[in-house]
Amino acid sequence: MTDIMLEWMSHYGVLIIGATTLLSCLALPVPSSLMMLTAGGFVASGDLTGWSVMAFAFGGAVFGDQIGYYLGRGFGAGILSRLSQNPKRAKLAERAKDYIRTRGTMAVFFSRWLVSPLGPYVNLAGGASEMSWLRFSGASITGEAVWVVFYISTGYVFADRIVEVSTLLGNASGALAAGTVTILLGFWLRHSVRSAQARNSGRKSG
Repeated sequence: MTDIMLEWMSHYGVLIIGATTLLSCLALPVPSSLMMLTAGGFVASGDLTGWSVMAFAFGGAVFGDQIGYYLGRGFGAGILSRLSQNPKRAKLAERAKDYIRTRGTMAVFFSRWLVSPLGPYVNLAGGASEMSWLRFSGASITGEAVWVVFYISTGYVFADRIVEVSTLLGNASGALAAGTVTILLGFWLRHSVRSAQARNSGRKSG
């Protein structure tokens, strides 16, 4: 995979970076984080310029988020239902919906970079839940800026350790996504218990 990406990067440069970040925001299985790390390595070697790499990666990511959001607005329920036919994607879709319900704007921001596996599903869920476009876009832009700068800078610094760093970051992102879901389930359980106690208290008072 790394050899293929190096070949693509040498042929298409920043265009392939923008296309990769865009497609990753639509839940397509492309190695966007690894591509940005690799691009950072190309910047370190002087084959690409830092500003152009960041501009195309950022532009592709934000544009992909907008497409996902508006797909969610128009066809969110149907798309999420179809994604749910795949067990792995079904779990991510459910997590994204819970994340949006409990965290709103912060869910969009953190799913850009901290728990990025949820990102494409948060885009759809945000649109489907009719989240304000301004709130969504503000969180998307700031979150994608963090994601792009972090990965490209990391690739620049660790240009000779791209694969190892990518594996480490991928494992950490997956673990954080799982941990986030656990925390959200804890909040939901606590809320459910409190609601049940309040109903029982109301019945006794009545």
